[in-house]
Formats: sequence, C-alpha cells, structure tokens
Amino acid sequence: MSTIARDPLGTGRVPVAPGLSMFDPMFVGIDEFGEHVMLDVVYHNLLIAGEPGGGKSGLVNLAAGTSALADNTRLVLFDAKWVELGAYIDVADEFIGDEIDKAISVLRRLLTVAHNRYRWILSQRRRKVRREDLLSTIVTIIDELAMFTTVLGTPEQQKEFEQLLRGLVSLGRACGMPVIAATQRTSWDIIPASLRDLFGYRCAFHCTTNGSSDVILGDGHADMGYDASKINPDNPGEALLRAGKRAPYLIKAAYLSDEQIYNIADYAAWMRRPSGITTPAPPITTAWEMAA
Repeated sequence: MSTIARDPLGTGRVPVAPGLSMFDPMFVGIDEFGEHVMLDVVYHNLLIAGEPGGGKSGLVNLAAGTSALADNTRLVLFDAKWVELGAYIDVADEFIGDEIDKAISVLRRLLTVAHNRYRWILSQRRRKVRREDLLSTIVTIIDELAMFTTVLGTPEQQKEFEQLLRGLVSLGRACGMPVIAATQRTSWDIIPASLRDLFGYRCAFHCTTNGSSDVILGDGHADMGYDASKINPDNPGEALLRAGKRAPYLIKAAYLSDEQIYNIADYAAWMRRPSGITTPAPPITTAWEMAA
C-alpha cells in the first residue's frame, strides 16, 4: 500500500512512503511473552535512561528512524556527541551538536510554534491536534540530556535550557510536538521529578542502583519490585517500560546496527528529496510557521 500523493502546503514535495505516520503506534520492541510493544508517541513524551551499554541508544535510533520515515513528520535533533543521531543530519530540520546557544534558540522557536498551534486549536474549539488536520508532527529528540543541562555553556545557559525544555515537554504532546529525551546519567540533578513526571512514557535500561532506577520510573518503584538495577547488564536492550497508568514491565528494545541506521537515514533523505528531475523544488522558507 502506498501513500496517496498529496502536497497540502504547495512545497513541491510529494511523500513516497508505505503510509507510515507518527499518529500510528510506534514499534519499540517485544515484551517477555514475545508480543510487540507499541507506543502512542505523538500524544506522549518518552524518557529513556540507563547506564552506557544498556541499549539506550538503540531505542533512540529506533525513534529517530521511525520519525524520519513517517509521512508529514519533521525532526529536531540534539546530539552533543554528533555521532549518535548524526546519520539523520540531512533529514532533520535542525541538528544541534555541542552548541548551547543554538540549542536554546531552537527551543525558543519550538515553543513559539507550540503556542501558535494552541491558538489555532482553540479556534477549532478543540484541545489537541488530529491526524486529519494535516499539521506536521515535529519530533524533538535529545540524546544525552546531561550535556545540555550540566556540561555545555554556563550555569545560566544550562538553567535556561532546562526551563525551556520543561515548557516544551509540557506543551508539545497535545499539539503534535512530542519530545524524546535520553540520558546515561540517572540522577536527580539531571532528571528532577518536576521534569520526569511530564514524560508519560519512561524506559529504564540497566542502572547501577535502585535509586537511579527510581529516578526514571518514579519514587518507590524499586521497593515494589520494579528495579532496573536488577536487569542483567550483559543483556543489552532489556528494560523496564512504564507506559501511562500501566505498571512497569520488561521489554526487549529493538536493535539497529550502524549499517541499518545509515540505510534508513539514506532512504529517508531520498524519500524527502525535492521533486523534479532537472529543476529543484523551491526551498521551504516557512519552517517554523504554525502550519509547518
């Protein structure tokens, strides 16, 4: 089944894809019974955390690959290491490396888009966007959150980044602008409860202590038996997923090799290319307008 060719914004671009949409549940892996685990990401935010080597980056790249292949979806990527999400640099509307000033500027622009969308939603006498609105889904993915909140820039810049991010996480989910954030430093200074509790989905890979597990899943969960520190560190991809009101449960996140990641990214870049054989399509100059 192929996507119906349409160009609602008159950009000269025609999507070529198998009908993948961020409004459809996103596949993230399997549970302990072998059943597919699907998440409704467009109306939720996703927090991913765990120690290095636990499989966190696999889920981050799965989300990036899904977003890159989805119709009418735009990516904003933060990656201070450059290489984790660098495969998608030609696909993203914005790619922010180790540049705290640019990171703050982009978050401000995203909040402006979110405010504009909410005013439009209000005019439609509704409380959230729908698939049929044809507003693009803007997916913001942040790899290694700690770099932007504790390492790069001055303490004032770090604080401003955290405040702006909290605002985007608060506002984004109902206007088609979900946030996916990941960190390998699971401590309260990196993920304060006021920020963590805004993420409806939380995925904890292996942690070093039960306190670190609670930082991700919520206070007291380790005492109830939901403890990511008990996950086998030699089994990358195993994680505890807390999704909505359901108690945390074990999953095995899907894994993508470097070759697969770059194949997906290359195909996504080709899929999003300007139409026309010899004449390039005009550039999009309204990237941050409400109807983006």
